[in-house]
Amino acid sequence: MFYKSFIIALLFPLLSVASTIKVCKTCHQTTISSAIDLAQKGDTILIYKGTYKTHGLIIKKPLTIIGVDNPIIDGENKETIFTFKTDNFSVQNLTIINVGVSYTSDYSAILVYRSNHFLIINNTFKNVFFGLLIEKSHFGNIVNNIITSHAITESNSGNGIHLWHSSHMKIKGNKVSGLRDGIYFEFVKNSIISENISKNNVRYGLHFMFSNNNEYRNNTFENNGAGVAVMFSKHIKMYNNKFLYNWGTASYGLLLKEIYDAEIKNNTFQQNTIGLNIEGSTRINYTHNTFLRNGWAIKVRGACYQNIFKKNNFLYNAFDLSYNSNINSNLFENNFWSEYTGYDLDKNGIGDVPFRPVKLFSYIVNQTPETIVLLRSLFVDIINFSEKVSPVFTPDNLIDNTPLMKEIQ
Repeated sequence: MFYKSFIIALLFPLLSVASTIKVCKTCHQTTISSAIDLAQKGDTILIYKGTYKTHGLIIKKPLTIIGVDNPIIDGENKETIFTFKTDNFSVQNLTIINVGVSYTSDYSAILVYRSNHFLIINNTFKNVFFGLLIEKSHFGNIVNNIITSHAITESNSGNGIHLWHSSHMKIKGNKVSGLRDGIYFEFVKNSIISENISKNNVRYGLHFMFSNNNEYRNNTFENNGAGVAVMFSKHIKMYNNKFLYNWGTASYGLLLKEIYDAEIKNNTFQQNTIGLNIEGSTRINYTHNTFLRNGWAIKVRGACYQNIFKKNNFLYNAFDLSYNSNINSNLFENNFWSEYTGYDLDKNGIGDVPFRPVKLFSYIVNQTPETIVLLRSLFVDIINFSEKVSPVFTPDNLIDNTPLMKEIQ
């Protein structure tokens, strides 16, 4: 008890010296840079309403920076605006605009480098190259920010929230649009990405590589150039996300490439060219997902083993499943297929006739894409029926033996 009292008594003078510095046109400090120079560890800087033209601000001490009445920080299109190289900092309620564009440097509204335990919350970023660039940092919270820009091509744009070699991050409730990639992870682990909206980005709504043990929950990825790409990672959980309206010749709701030991559950894939594009991915459980009105619900491109597709809804897709191999080690069971025409005489909710989800015509379209113009022809119905009766081009065991009679709610 004495020891705890002694420590509190020792720290109290240090805690009590923390002060608040105000920045405004009529304050003692009229610029953000002078306030940063004056501030001591643990101080709070309040930035009041107004437009502050500044950039190249480097913070190497723990500070709390809070905007009051929506101050605007204008970087004048020159370089990175804020760089934090410290632990235990916070940035709140700022509007940060006009980040510099460079083809040799990754300029950003906020750069965080080798920092731990920080908070970036309730900020608005406009006309940025990179919005938030987080490098070699851990235990950060990026919450309820709005990041927008005007990206036209991949080569002249950056990412909204970009993390590299980081861990234990929480990315929650952000809205990102008009960037190259909305959210980008590389070598990021043990992080949670939830309730974000990433839409209308040039390339990917979400793009991550070499990033293990992460969870993605309740996010919406909509109308992005190529959809969402998940690559070279393991132990991934994706729950309750929406992949919507990602249309284009090279677009998909979700691309999985070299993914292992993952769970894809309760997600919605709606009106994408390809709902789920899978390549080289193994031991993944796909359960309670809904594939609605996609061109292809699922494309399996090869080297995918021991995956389980169970209790998913396949609703009104042009093709439910595309397979480019005559070997199958994946399991399909208890799914609902809107194209299933079988019967249930014993009324147990399971079709008495197995369902073959791969149409011969999907195999033909994979080989010769131009044949898609024949999709609604009688000729296609005939060849699909022939393959169903006597499979030649598709794996004989690629079958749902227990198709559900009713859509899963």
